[in-house]
Amino acid sequence: MSEEEPRSKSLIIFGRDVSQIPCFRNSFLYGTLGGIGFGLAHFLFTSKVAKSVNYSVYAFSLVTVGFWMQCRLENSKTKFEMMRLQQQLQERALFEGSQRDPDRAPVELVEV
Repeated sequence: MSEEEPRSKSLIIFGRDVSQIPCFRNSFLYGTLGGIGFGLAHFLFTSKVAKSVNYSVYAFSLVTVGFWMQCRLENSKTKFEMMRLQQQLQERALFEGSQRDPDRAPVELVEV
């Protein structure tokens, strides 16, 4: 690698750059914070270390998967809406100025 090219700080797992995966970063950040928070709260109330660690892992998993599913669903909805909008814009450009143009005012024939 030459000195002119900046070296990117990306994490590669199983051959995929995780910085390119939508929702990956936020899901793991919220999962980590949720797991630490729930585990710490459980430890403060019960003082049982092993059980608190187990609950922390459970909370991490649940929050990560839950947020991942919610975020991906929103991404899919947005992508679907963008595809529909793009199709409608293409149809509008195709029919603009023709008889099938929905915004075109009907021409009234006046007899003279």
